Amino acid sequence: MLTPMLKRVTVISVLPLLAFAAAGCTGGGDGDDGSTGADLSDRLAAARTNLDDAESLSLSLSTEKLPSGVTGLLDAQGKGNHSPAFTGTVKVSLKGVPVGAEVVSVDGEVLVKTGFSPDFVPMDPASLGAPDPATLMKSDGGISSLLTETEDLEEDGESRDGREVLTTITGTIPGSVVRTLIPTAREDESFDATYRLTDDDELRDVVLGGLFYDADEPVTYKVAVATSDEPVEITAP
Repeated sequence: MLTPMLKRVTVISVLPLLAFAAAGCTGGGDGDDGSTGADLSDRLAAARTNLDDAESLSLSLSTEKLPSGVTGLLDAQGKGNHSPAFTGTVKVSLKGVPVGAEVVSVDGEVLVKTGFSPDFVPMDPASLGAPDPATLMKSDGGISSLLTETEDLEEDGESRDGREVLTTITGTIPGSVVRTLIPTAREDESFDATYRLTDDDELRDVVLGGLFYDADEPVTYKVAVATSDEPVEITAP
């Protein structure tokens, strides 16, 4: 049986441990590791700077499927610079029929060459529910702008990409911002965003989900990016 003095000593010695455990449980912030929304915002801002400071970017944008009967973007892959300019391939769905093309976008003009034509011809990508791929490369209003327009930030753990350990950050983006990249995105909707960053705050990819088309069925696009210190020269064919 404990004496009153021993009971008092035992309670006093346990109190600091309880206080430490409580502090560990609260974490002191919004993220799983105690990161606050401000911390996460700073990391996304740094990731945007890394993209905007790069000489060139490689980009892959894709979705597994579109709503039935929709005309829209299925896939875009290529490289570009901040002038902005892009060269690569694009695949769109024309009311369910996939059509691929080589694309060069430079000096504000989008030129495409399909299997039906031996030459590049001008085209308005908005008529196919697709963005001008060069706009994705812009420092102002391109893919990097999403990083600093994302709200309701939360940290969502870590994942591996080869040897790299990436931090996952989630949030929401207003449709008016997403629409500057994907012209068919619903302006009055909110879109979910999931970013993965390296320890050096380099963006590896972002997954965007929401109502990108008139159909009331959400679409998920994954955008993977890689930066390079080597410039890319892109000219009209």
